[in-house]
Amino acid sequence: MTTPAPAATPAGPDPTPRRRWSLRTRLVVSAVALIAVVGAVIGTVTAIALHSYMQRQLDGKVHEFVVRAQLPRPHEPSPVPGNLDFVAMGGQPLGAVGARVGPGGTVEAGAKLDNPSGPLSERLAGLTRAQVAALNKVPRDGRSHTAELPGLGSYRVESAKDGSLMLGLPLDSVQKTVGTLILIEACVTVAGLVAAGIAGSAMVGIALRPLRRVAATATRVSELPLHQGEVALHVRVPASESDGRTEVGQVGAALNRMLGHVGSALAARQESETRVRQFVADASHELRTPLASIRGYAELTRRGREQPGPETRHALGRIESEAERMTGLVEDLLLLARLDSGRPLAYARTDLSPLVIDAVSDARVAGSGHRWRLELPEDPAVVYGDAGRLHQILVNLLANARTHTPEGTTVTARVRAVAGAAAGREGVVQLEVEDDGPGIPAGLLPHVFERFARGDASRSRAAGSTGLGLAIVEAVVTAHGGTVGVGSVPGRTVFTVTLPTAAGNATAAANATAAATSAVWDAAGRKPPVTGRKAPPVGVEAPPVGRETPSAD
Repeated sequence: MTTPAPAATPAGPDPTPRRRWSLRTRLVVSAVALIAVVGAVIGTVTAIALHSYMQRQLDGKVHEFVVRAQLPRPHEPSPVPGNLDFVAMGGQPLGAVGARVGPGGTVEAGAKLDNPSGPLSERLAGLTRAQVAALNKVPRDGRSHTAELPGLGSYRVESAKDGSLMLGLPLDSVQKTVGTLILIEACVTVAGLVAAGIAGSAMVGIALRPLRRVAATATRVSELPLHQGEVALHVRVPASESDGRTEVGQVGAALNRMLGHVGSALAARQESETRVRQFVADASHELRTPLASIRGYAELTRRGREQPGPETRHALGRIESEAERMTGLVEDLLLLARLDSGRPLAYARTDLSPLVIDAVSDARVAGSGHRWRLELPEDPAVVYGDAGRLHQILVNLLANARTHTPEGTTVTARVRAVAGAAAGREGVVQLEVEDDGPGIPAGLLPHVFERFARGDASRSRAAGSTGLGLAIVEAVVTAHGGTVGVGSVPGRTVFTVTLPTAAGNATAAANATAAATSAVWDAAGRKPPVTGRKAPPVGVEAPPVGRETPSAD
């Protein structure tokens, strides 16, 4: 019979990472802890030394009183049994105890000095059996020993050399003095630690000020947009914090050298990117004319008086088709080169709803096998942007959904305003293009906005995609100060474009004023027509229109 394996113990929650202390805090705490250790050692040694000194003094008094008790003196009748009058000798403190030891070596009687004056019977008080028993345990070797007498406390007790008597003095004074010293030392140590903490924090703060300047320089460099565009890396650590004779200066000098190397590398990268961008722009611009000529001559040949044969007509048709596709690729490359170079757009107050209506209507003509739906807000969704570029975003996203999904797929274009509190801004408008197609493969999803990105067979390029449509979408959205994202699972793919509203985008308004005289262009150098038809009710299918636009990826 097989014994079942024990069930696996569920893993506990991940431990919460401890909060790390700053260098300043660690230095101050280390200094205060060191001072506390030194103070504790000094206080302990002082208390032990004082206790030993005062105990030796007390032992000297006990020995002195024992010697005096053994000296002969005039006979005085004593009412106390056992002749305990030596306990009340002059000079002994209140609380002193004494006892007579019998011939058998046991204490016969004991007394305690309670009153410094008066008759002997009134000055002495007898000891209890427990106290006498405690005195019996004290060694009788002529040296002082500590004894705990029940109800009386600690005593230093010494016996006579002949063992005939025992005398003890209380340790209360020693203990009280040592206790007072410990209390004073503790208060002084705590006050010193507080003062050391405050002074140390100030001193360490001053000492670390150069390091904070170095950190501030590194922080400013980390906030620079080094990943794109032309970068002027002129930030450096001040000369006062880059002196190699100090540790902080060595860090500052090393950081300056590193920034110099990074600046040189960024300059080389920018120069290379500028050359490539200029080459792409020049090549795209130069290729437009020969491509237009090829298309024109091919069309002219097909429409000539001489009727070409079937093979020639097919070849001319293919020439026109490939020339048209190449023209689209060149126009896309030219547009990306212009956007990369930072060429300003023609900003104006633009309502997204009419643009979505036009784009969806055109997409419905190009993809009649799909179901096209609109979800528009009742109020205008106004943004500051280039209407032609925003229209191109919509065309590319809708063409991407049409191209990479099978017929019968429902594609929904949605516009909605998002409140500033929810978005963390004054206000944004979200444009969504959703389809219920097969979805984007997980491996391709992080790269869909890259240039010349291709899908697999499930999202094949049957309609002649250039692979630049979504890259143009991202570039145009970024130029408008917005963001674009995608989420995809089988049965649902959503592209989300977020744009600042006209009321909440003061920066875009300034850009629009600065670019008021700039030319408006599209991928072909023409401003696309935008109509202002009224938006249909939310959630209805897009109405058909009678014109067709070129498909985009």
